[in-house]
Amino acid sequence: MDITTILGIVIGFGVFVGGCLSSGSLGNFWDLPSLLIVIGGTLAAVVACFPLSTLKNIPKHFKLVISGGKHQPGPLIESLVEFAQLARKNGLLALEEKANELEDPFFKRSIMLIVDAVEAEKVKEVLEAEVESMAERHAEEAAIYEKGAAFAPAFGMMGTLVGLINMLKGLNLSEGASDTIGQNMSVALVTTLYGVIFANLIFTPIGKKLDIRNTEEILYRQIIIDGVLGIQAGDNPKSLKERLVSSLSSKQQALLLESEGGGGGGKEKKSKKSKGKD
Repeated sequence: MDITTILGIVIGFGVFVGGCLSSGSLGNFWDLPSLLIVIGGTLAAVVACFPLSTLKNIPKHFKLVISGGKHQPGPLIESLVEFAQLARKNGLLALEEKANELEDPFFKRSIMLIVDAVEAEKVKEVLEAEVESMAERHAEEAAIYEKGAAFAPAFGMMGTLVGLINMLKGLNLSEGASDTIGQNMSVALVTTLYGVIFANLIFTPIGKKLDIRNTEEILYRQIIIDGVLGIQAGDNPKSLKERLVSSLSSKQQALLLESEGGGGGGKEKKSKKSKGKD
């Protein structure tokens, strides 16, 4: 689970509330009509921009934001190396039974393509087209929050203008009318404040986290493509692992390669020590 987005939003609102309390009453920053203008206007504009097929996935987005570790390259590479060893020993047809055990539909489909002896160029074309389609779909869904981040301050400004218009309409030359200008102006500005908060503490963080999840899944699927093509070509499992690991960060590479060579290193050291005693 990845709670950084939720943690950041909670801390952000906490800092805001703390700042409000330290500078005066929290009630000074509360105005229901302003809140309704920002939330209602932003949601209405977002709904108007996207089809229902895209909007209905919003509940899934919140699950993606807090779910971490779904697309881990380490276990995937180990699985691909295991498949490569099995293919070199028993042939590609031996992978069919193992493929049926896979939960990832893309991984399973990739293995079945090489089991069915589809040409390597065609396998690559089909799988890369699917990844490209997935990336476009994810970009469209992340755009919901990019639009929300743009619309919220705009509707905040709209609410401010509404407040200023009402203030000026009620302004007259009677005694005491000027005493309410400061209060009315502060209420008008609260709407802009709401727009900035929603844009920078809710919409932008969620959109950015969805972009990160998209990048993780693209890398995950690209490793699958490179791996199955290597298996189909009959690459040495060790060489295949080294090539797949090269697409990861230095830290991830070190962990994966260390797990492979850690035991051997210890045996070699022990052997040298015994030889010295002899």
